[in-house]
Amino acid sequence: MSAKRLFFTGTLCLVVVGVLIGFVFLGNVLAYTKNIYAQLGVFSQVLSYINDNYVEEVDGEKLIDGAIVGMLEKLDPHSTYLDADRFKRLQERNRGTYYGIGISFEIVNGFITVISPIEGSPSHKLGIRAGDVITKINTESAKGITQEEVFDKLRGERGTTVHVTIQREGETAALEFDIVRDEIPIFSVPYSFMLDDQTGYLRMTRFSATTSDELETALDKLTGLGMQRLVFDLRGNSGGFLNEAIEVADKFLPGTKKIVYTRGRLPDSSEDYFTTGRGQHVRFPVIVMVDHGSASASEIVSGALQDWDRALVVGETTFGKGLVQRQYRLKNGAALLLTVARYYTPSGRLIQRDYSDRDAYLTEDAEEIEAEQESDSALAARPEFHTARKRTVYGGGGITPDIRIKRRYLGTVTEDKLARSRAFFEYANHLVANRKLTAGDFDAWKSEFTLSDQDHAEFGRWVKEKKIEVAPDSLLLQADRIERDLKSEIARNLWGDNQRYQILIESDPALVEAMTYFDQAADMARRELEGSLMEPGPAEPKKN
Repeated sequence: MSAKRLFFTGTLCLVVVGVLIGFVFLGNVLAYTKNIYAQLGVFSQVLSYINDNYVEEVDGEKLIDGAIVGMLEKLDPHSTYLDADRFKRLQERNRGTYYGIGISFEIVNGFITVISPIEGSPSHKLGIRAGDVITKINTESAKGITQEEVFDKLRGERGTTVHVTIQREGETAALEFDIVRDEIPIFSVPYSFMLDDQTGYLRMTRFSATTSDELETALDKLTGLGMQRLVFDLRGNSGGFLNEAIEVADKFLPGTKKIVYTRGRLPDSSEDYFTTGRGQHVRFPVIVMVDHGSASASEIVSGALQDWDRALVVGETTFGKGLVQRQYRLKNGAALLLTVARYYTPSGRLIQRDYSDRDAYLTEDAEEIEAEQESDSALAARPEFHTARKRTVYGGGGITPDIRIKRRYLGTVTEDKLARSRAFFEYANHLVANRKLTAGDFDAWKSEFTLSDQDHAEFGRWVKEKKIEVAPDSLLLQADRIERDLKSEIARNLWGDNQRYQILIESDPALVEAMTYFDQAADMARRELEGSLMEPGPAEPKKN
């Protein structure tokens, strides 16, 4: 055996032995150890044959990564191997910060186009705007740059400087900026505002290390603006840290109540989590909005508030992820996210959906899942549980909303084409630059701003010049939608993403319908303050 082959095979075997022995000690990957060393011998043979005989030279690290991924595919869909790069990105998202210049961007026509500066970031403070095009970074052309190269060049150590050259519509000469990198927040509560003089709205998109603090800040702001009731939007929130979900639920629940409990094979994976009794937001009515994209930590929060009759849950049945992953760092900089427990809502509901068909579990259409889970036969087969007020709720597949609001698609063919062509974004930036629009009182602007017939005609000519093909008369027939989309982009340019979202969400039919159920939510809040009649729990066994 050649020295190269011996080194290659020996190294791979040592790595595999180390990884698999580690898995054995964890106790969750292999339920048996009797034949493990025999199987390692077979694995070593396969690696040796591949190394000696495969048609092309192989990358040993990729083979090992592939073997680990293959092992995890024999477990549940949420036990995952993250290579070093993916793990680094996950850490940034979970930490809630990174170091850089603070822009949201897309690559358009080969250049970095600023979608929006992040509020409070170095770019925002220097006056960089939506629509700005970065043509050079540190005097080098940025044409043809990739997204990964943008991250490499614009992110860096805190306090270091990057020089960018910007082309801005309405400016004849290029603009030069020296931007000092700083900590940039990745907001998990990006939107919070008043829908009317008594209704607050906030959208939570993930559960990161900063989520509960962000939520408290948003709730305090809304309370100061006169909020008397809240729409808590968890649609599309795929989850995150378990401890942050517990802290979020704790804010809304009075007294000492169970929020969630976990049960696993090992003693340290079984825990019961309770409120602290320090919740500051326990009096006002709450409507929680969920959909099929709401998963994991979102289901912990919505399930706890539903079980204790603290909030009315509206929307679609949630994803159904009731498994808890623990993170294990690996020596190669990668990480293993390994399922160690299942979680249950206060009433005892296991939220995890069946994943025996792994591919269907990950790709199944939301409407098919909804129809399957909400049919009379499906509900009859699912285990029943009771909330604190004796309402019936169901286990075995996500959080079933108290009020079902079917998903309704908002866009039209013309609107979608214009959005994909970046017509709204680019024309709004064009209007801001050419009319010298400036930020003022947003609330006054939102109620007063309209596009004239001449504005609509000019937009039509601009669309034609850009060779964006739309159906004849469609711009005229959809004038209201087009005005809303342009207005939202103007708002983003002048004020930011929070204001853009305020304009868009006003026409969300699910939100409009959800707000009609506040009487029920108010009744829940009143009864909760009077004291629960009983602990939530399993319903009586069904009788044939």
